[in-house]
Amino acid sequence: MTGTIDREALREKYRAERDKRLRPDGNAQYIEPKGRFAHFLDDPYVERVEREPLHDEVTVAIIGGGFAGLVTGARLVQAGVTDVRIIEGGGDVGGAWYWNRYPGAMCDTAAMVYLPLLEETGHVPTMKYVLAPEIYGHARRIATTFGLYDNALFSTAVTSLDWDEASSRWIISTARGDRIRARFVSMGLGPLHRPKLPGIEGIDSFGGHCFHTSRWDYAYTGGSYEGAPMTGLADKRVGIIGTGATAVQYIPHLGRAAKELYVFQRTPSSIDVRNNHAIDREMVESFEPGWQQRWLMNFVTLQTGGFTDEDLVMDGWTDITKRIRDRMIAQMGTNGLGPEAMLKAYEESDDEKMEEIRARVDAVVADPATAEALKPWYRQLCKRPCFHDEYLDTFNRSSVHLVDTDGRGVERIDETGVWVGGRHVELDCIVFASGFEVGTSYSRRAGFETAGRDGELLSEHWAEGMHTKHGIHVHGFPNLFLVAPNQGANLISNVTHNYVEQGATIAAVVAHALEVGAEQVEVTAEAEQAWVRLLEGSVRAFMGSPDCTPGYYNNEGQPVGRKERLNGSGYPEGPVAYFRYIDEWRSSGEFEGLEFR
Repeated sequence: MTGTIDREALREKYRAERDKRLRPDGNAQYIEPKGRFAHFLDDPYVERVEREPLHDEVTVAIIGGGFAGLVTGARLVQAGVTDVRIIEGGGDVGGAWYWNRYPGAMCDTAAMVYLPLLEETGHVPTMKYVLAPEIYGHARRIATTFGLYDNALFSTAVTSLDWDEASSRWIISTARGDRIRARFVSMGLGPLHRPKLPGIEGIDSFGGHCFHTSRWDYAYTGGSYEGAPMTGLADKRVGIIGTGATAVQYIPHLGRAAKELYVFQRTPSSIDVRNNHAIDREMVESFEPGWQQRWLMNFVTLQTGGFTDEDLVMDGWTDITKRIRDRMIAQMGTNGLGPEAMLKAYEESDDEKMEEIRARVDAVVADPATAEALKPWYRQLCKRPCFHDEYLDTFNRSSVHLVDTDGRGVERIDETGVWVGGRHVELDCIVFASGFEVGTSYSRRAGFETAGRDGELLSEHWAEGMHTKHGIHVHGFPNLFLVAPNQGANLISNVTHNYVEQGATIAAVVAHALEVGAEQVEVTAEAEQAWVRLLEGSVRAFMGSPDCTPGYYNNEGQPVGRKERLNGSGYPEGPVAYFRYIDEWRSSGEFEGLEFR
């Protein structure tokens, strides 16, 4: 196939499609859910129960009850640290999988590597890609297995986090009037949890019903995220704004339920084969102990271009990287393996893959004009790759209408509907699939400020970009730990693997501090600076390519400077090397770069 691709014409097509979508406002094109939309931040799933404010102390407070917080809590308990309290704004654990209850919600990374602590909890995923109820159920299983419910606070939003030097304690204030003292604090707030809305003219004026996908309104649509049909939409004209990874999953369900469905598309997603199937429970139960760690390392090794005896996961992530790797080997036999040869191998493999994805659109979608509009004209990793076997077929329904905006987006919204290209579409309901904040400040996404030694704010410390060691420790913020991919492995294809390793590292540090009686644990300024210098010398930044179509992978197409690169950087030698490095670092017991006082 590669010999038939006009690569220069393809590059020009990619550039032209990117240029259509470039906007000077970048991340500012999105707005916060305020005013009429403030309720989009409310919890529709659990009724808040009033309680008296708490004024107590815990050994470890974990802010955030998603997988980042749960895995850290589990690792702490395994290390013998049981005085742990999760503080979560939602009504239960689960994080994104507590909020994401839209129809068809499921993981797009194989469950055998995505769901953490499977062996520890005795769970075997039912499918290769499991649905949201099972993921949420697994989050609850972790909390139950490790006793994390016992001291947890739910429906409790943190309003400030302040370091008290005199007592070597963090003071956590909440919207419920709590004032909790914690010897250590771990923050696992998740990369995608604060909803954002498109800043479309007239968005406030729509007179029909509307909601954000992270707060799906089953009272209006009918049905349930467990799969009951949405009978409330049988006589409704529904419009969808946003066609990313979330929309790809729920559009097939709305296509079946709505009287008329209008999908307003700025940029089409890349839709590869999912090929979901049941998992053989007996097979998994026959695996030797430690099997999940072997699967995790198998996946990350292949997904980053390494070699293994077999591909255990066999998905779209490993497929593209194996193609690139094999082409690089072929290049070595002729021209060596310099930067140009590596780039050529990557481009040829990506071109081949994207041609297959575009050909799949033609094979599935009956109407040629609709098929053409659904084709993605960019490199696969410019946007989150999607894997689905029903999305494209949905556009063969006579009641489903693709309204392609040719990269411009919706022009405006009025009381009765949406305007695109001078055309007005009347709607009863608008569903916003506009995603979550990514490029905004950490404190804005967290919803509170963190004040360290001498009152220095974390947002000030990071004004010119993240400064950490391992993505975990921050100088000037003793006894505080972060759980996120950034400045660590930065493994975006399987975010929870990052959490597993970060959680184990935090547990080792806390257990050591308690063992030696240290009141404070802090990374030295020199160690933090050295780690930042190491990252600055790396090309492994999660910022996509400047030639990519705009999106949250590449700062919405805006210039990527030092700050953006630091915020999206990872260990220079890649995730596999980082996981090995951090395991050796915490296992040595020396904790190089940290001071225990």
